Amino acid sequence: MLTHISIANFAIAEHLEAEFQKGMTVITGETGAGKSIMLDAAGLTLGDRADAGMVRSGSDKADIHATYEIDSIPEAKKWLQERELLAGNECLLRRVITREGRSRSYINGRPVTLQDLKVLGSMLMDIHSQHAHQSLLKKEQQQRLLDEYAGHQTLATEVQQAGKQYHQLCQRLQSLSKNTDEHNARQQLLSYQIEELEQLALQDQELEQLEAEHKQLANGEHLLSTNQQVLNLCTDGDINISQQLHTAVNLLEGIADSSSTLSNCHQMLSEALLQIDEASNDLNYFSNNFEQDPARLQWVEERLSIIHDTARKHRCQPALLPELLDNLQQERHQLQGDEHNLESLQNEQQALKSHYQTLAAKLSQKRTKAALKLQKAVETHLAELSMKNCQFKIELNPHGDESVALGGNETINFLVNTNPGQSLQPLAKIASGGELSRISLAIQVSTAKTSAIPTLVFDEVDVGIGGATAEVVGQMLRRLGERGQVICVTHQPQVASQGHHHLLANKSIKQKTTAVELQALDSTSKVDEIARMLGGIAISKHSRAHAEEMLSIAH
Repeated sequence: MLTHISIANFAIAEHLEAEFQKGMTVITGETGAGKSIMLDAAGLTLGDRADAGMVRSGSDKADIHATYEIDSIPEAKKWLQERELLAGNECLLRRVITREGRSRSYINGRPVTLQDLKVLGSMLMDIHSQHAHQSLLKKEQQQRLLDEYAGHQTLATEVQQAGKQYHQLCQRLQSLSKNTDEHNARQQLLSYQIEELEQLALQDQELEQLEAEHKQLANGEHLLSTNQQVLNLCTDGDINISQQLHTAVNLLEGIADSSSTLSNCHQMLSEALLQIDEASNDLNYFSNNFEQDPARLQWVEERLSIIHDTARKHRCQPALLPELLDNLQQERHQLQGDEHNLESLQNEQQALKSHYQTLAAKLSQKRTKAALKLQKAVETHLAELSMKNCQFKIELNPHGDESVALGGNETINFLVNTNPGQSLQPLAKIASGGELSRISLAIQVSTAKTSAIPTLVFDEVDVGIGGATAEVVGQMLRRLGERGQVICVTHQPQVASQGHHHLLANKSIKQKTTAVELQALDSTSKVDEIARMLGGIAISKHSRAHAEEMLSIAH
């Protein structure tokens, strides 16, 4: 349930705070005093749309915090835990709106998307506004209310998911059927490209090896000439390094024992002589075995030319040709698989449709039972609201074909008849706004009783209702409050007197600046406020006595 809300620089409120408890809390005040500001702000923390006009004049941003106790909402706790947002048994929602109209959302101090706020908010609070009857005119809303009332939202979701899967598969099959010619043309092109690359048969590391061999073959004369020059310097020349080292080693051999330094030098020169001899052997081997092969050089050049030409044709690096071949083969395999699986997909389509129809038929049965039960509940509340002759019916209209609709096998229509002898008509055709308001309230109260959401908000839903009927409305809302938390903004003293808790909205102007506050009323202040609502600004003894009587009866 909502336990605390803090508002800064929102609408006309510079700073506004309020604490909330279980039961029914009423919010009253003069017209324009800012009664609905708190509810509008709460709606923003639940994901409502924001704009720059909501920021208080002269301020850079509006900042709203709402704290909810979620110990009794396992669905919300699970949702938070799955996203690593859980922080004990309380949940803090925050919304910041800048002067430029940008908006930021937070859950327990962590930045989240607006969609996250909407999903979590739908588990925490349900707001019924005075314009709720407008949404009740929509068939989608009527279907949602019936499914929520019956408690089979999970089944309705399964039907929707089954329908989505069926339609997705239908689109895939349609795409396959339409693109058969394109698929064939693509397969032909792929086969040609794959054959070309397979004939090329470029192996791993082959390109690097060919480039190295080409470099060697193309520079054969230079390599042999340089090799011979080095060999002459090492061993074959009239004056060479090997002879010089032999002389040095022989000279040091006779005196090496006289000094450790000379002994080390003798050893190093001896090792150098060995290395010179080994290098000379390798140089001789290279000279004796190197063959200048023009035919091999021509073949290597032609091979490299084919590789580079193929790479340019496919617009890729030569070294990536093996990877390209693998990708093309996979694509051809997938196209062939789609073609081969066409019959399998058609069988899957039939299985999905059968699965959908099974679920949808089960949902239809549950909706039929729930519709009768909800009809009775709404008519009971309508009688309490002085509309005992009003007939309410929930009509389930089958689609009449085997179409797969996401909402199930039927559309839901709320029908009413406010005058005996007339035919039932859709809600949208009711002429009287007052009648529609009371019918809307009866539906909202009936569905709210089965709502899993612990906090229900009613924002001036009693507009156009007065007298004894307003008292009944108050009693209805009080009973709802006894099972959870109800917050009600009202102008009706008959409704306000039923509240377990009472907040008074006050608007004042200080230094040419408008300020709004919410004041928690004690028993004495409640009497004064109810008396004001009964008799206006001047509170008489009669209005106070009447207010005291109303409060004593309610409590």
